Amino acid sequence: MSPTVFANLRPSTLTRTTRYVLVALCATTILLSIFNFTHNHYANGGSLLGLSEDLGSPVFTDWHTPDDGRRRANATLLMLARNSELDSAAASVRELEDKFNREFRYPWVFLNEVPFSAEFQERMKGLVSGPVHFGVIPARHWYQPDWIDEEKATQGRNQLVEADIIYGGSVSYRNMCRFNSGFFYKHPFLQNYRWYWRVEPDVHFYCAVDEDPFLYMEDNDKHYGFTITPYEFEKTIKTLWNATKEFIEENPHLVAPNNSLGYLSDDGGQTYNLCHFWSNFEIADMEFWRGEAYSAYFDHLDAKGGFYYERWGDAPVHSIAASLFLRKDQIHFFDEIGYAHSPFTHCPHGKGVRQLKQCTCNPWINFDYQGYSCMRQWERIHRHK
Repeated sequence: MSPTVFANLRPSTLTRTTRYVLVALCATTILLSIFNFTHNHYANGGSLLGLSEDLGSPVFTDWHTPDDGRRRANATLLMLARNSELDSAAASVRELEDKFNREFRYPWVFLNEVPFSAEFQERMKGLVSGPVHFGVIPARHWYQPDWIDEEKATQGRNQLVEADIIYGGSVSYRNMCRFNSGFFYKHPFLQNYRWYWRVEPDVHFYCAVDEDPFLYMEDNDKHYGFTITPYEFEKTIKTLWNATKEFIEENPHLVAPNNSLGYLSDDGGQTYNLCHFWSNFEIADMEFWRGEAYSAYFDHLDAKGGFYYERWGDAPVHSIAASLFLRKDQIHFFDEIGYAHSPFTHCPHGKGVRQLKQCTCNPWINFDYQGYSCMRQWERIHRHK
C-alpha cells in the first residue's frame, strides 16, 4: 500500500472496523517487505511457488511455448550452474542462442542446489529467446545419502587426492555426478519434457546449427547424441564395470540387440576399455533414462555407493547404459556441431561441412583422432553392421 493511499485517509473519519482493516493491511505489507528483502527469489519470481523454494521446490517464470507455427520437439536446453558461474554460464548461453536458439526458441531450464540470485536470473532472461525456468534441486537428489559409510568415502577421496586425480577430494563433484546420473530427469521442471540438450558454463559452439537436432533425433529413432568421446580415468571407476556385469548377469533381457558393446570393450565384455561419451554435451531422450532398463541399472549402481566410495561419473554411467540398452543405430554422433569444453574440441571433419555451417573452429585442434580419443572405437563398430 503506497503513502498516497494513507494520505487520502483522515483518521478522524475512520470507523473502528476500518482502523482494524488498515492495521492488518499495514502488518501484511511490512511482513511482505521483510520477506522480499530476505528472499530475492520471491521478490523477483512473481510466483507463489517461490515461498517453498528454500525447501527444494522449484520456481518458474514465463512458462509458455512460442506460438509461431514452427514444429518443435518436446524439448528444453538444460544447464546446471552456480551463481558464482554467472559470467561463464552467460557466455555459453549467448553462444548457443546465437548459433541455434535465436531461430528455434526452445525453453531453457537452469538448475542449482541453492536458489539462483536475482542477478543470475536477470542476466539469463536478457539472453534467452525462449521461455526460461529457474529451479532448485531437492536436497534428497543432491546431497550424499545418510547410508554412505563416510569413513570409507573419506578414504576413497584421500586415495584419489594422492593420485592427483581431478576432483578427487570433492564431495560436491560427486553430488553432481550422482545427480546427473540418476535424478536430473526426475526434477519437476523436466517432467514436462522428453528431450534435452545439456549445456555447461564455459563451453563453446563454433558452427551454425540451422537444423533442429531434437527433431532429427525424434524423426530418426535416435535416443542419445554426443560430440566428444574420450577415455575415463581408470582409478575413478575401479569397480564400475564389475557392478555393470553383475547387473547384466541378473537382467540379460534388458540388453538391446545389436548394441555398442564393441565400443566399450575390446574383449567381448570381460573388461571395460574406459571409452565414454563426454556428457557435458549430450542431446538425449529422457524417456530412456526414465525407462525400465536405465532405472534398474542406476538403482543397482547407486546401492553400491561407488559415486562416493570411488568417483563414478555420469559420463561413463550414461555411456555404458546407452551402449548396452540401446541399439547402436540409436546413438548419434553430431559431427556437424562444433563444440569445445576445455581441454577438448570437436570440429566437423569435412571442409564442406565447416563452410556450410560457417564454423569458426580450427580443424587442426580437433580431438577426434588424437591419442586419448575413442572415436576410432566408435567408428569401428559401425563398420561392422
